[in-house]
Amino acid sequence: MGLSVRKLKILQAIISDFIKTAEPVGSRTISKNYELGISPATVRNEMSDLEELGYLTHPHTSSGRVPSEKAYRLYVNELMNKRELTEEEKDAIAVNLYSNVKELESMVERAAHILSEITNLTAFALTPRKEQDTLKYINLLPVDDYTVVIMLVSESGKISNTTLRMEKPVSEETLRILAKNMTYNYRGKTLSEALTVDIIKTVKDDAEAMAVLEKNIVPSFVKTLEDMLNVNLYMDGLTNIFSIPEYNDMDKAKMFLEMVNKKEDLTKTLINRENGVIITIGNENQDEFMHDCSLITATYHVDGKLLGKIGVIGPTRMRYGEVTSVVEYLTDNISKAFKVTEGDDDDEG
Repeated sequence: MGLSVRKLKILQAIISDFIKTAEPVGSRTISKNYELGISPATVRNEMSDLEELGYLTHPHTSSGRVPSEKAYRLYVNELMNKRELTEEEKDAIAVNLYSNVKELESMVERAAHILSEITNLTAFALTPRKEQDTLKYINLLPVDDYTVVIMLVSESGKISNTTLRMEKPVSEETLRILAKNMTYNYRGKTLSEALTVDIIKTVKDDAEAMAVLEKNIVPSFVKTLEDMLNVNLYMDGLTNIFSIPEYNDMDKAKMFLEMVNKKEDLTKTLINRENGVIITIGNENQDEFMHDCSLITATYHVDGKLLGKIGVIGPTRMRYGEVTSVVEYLTDNISKAFKVTEGDDDDEG
């Protein structure tokens, strides 16, 4: 059975007030601060009903009520007023996000920083799973007689550099020919496919190039490809929890920090979440270590293929409407920044 309009208005007022103040909300506060056209006694009775229905809880040390996870879920689904960002806020975010950033990894890391600054929560950004990313360009750059940098560039904009120590000096001309050969053979292949290519066979008529590849370049090239396949998790604003009342208890703060520092577990959780804007509250989170938290994630795309995620993790009492707006705006801008146009595709064909 659904709640009456009056109960919904009272519940919305209680949640809004609690999100702002972190203090249990009493009937007098609702009557005084929200024009509902009903007496404090009526508010009090309705709050008792809401508590019986599981939407409010009653802390032992206070006469006020606080929202339950059930209340937050109803709020997010039906009652939340999504705060639209102003044009000034959008411009400030865009300038910060795009400033001197040309590579996907850097922009994703920047997005986590911006998100943590605006929301005052712990923010994260997950780079895309790379199985479908394709190689675009390979270069071998001499540093000195015995040192070469191998540079791999993918279509998504990811750049990986690895420094190699050569057994003996290799001429710039040999490196140029090898780089050209490798680009020709690997361009357009996914990172996974590239690991199956026997590049040495492609230079079998050149004994010197074959030796250089086999002894010096291929092992590091394979390792670089494997690293490019891995996702990276960037986090920002870990210390923001110390300004959140829920974490005034140092034991709770310590548990939160331990949770988010288990990056491997958190990465798996984020990878397995559905795409789009997803909000999970308290026990809705499958992982037990997140049962006291809310997690908001949104998906961004790279050329419509690769999927990455950004979002925040924090207490169940958070400004869901504002956080959702910022997360969506950031993901939209990342997607636009790395969208390959039809003209680009034609040029690369």
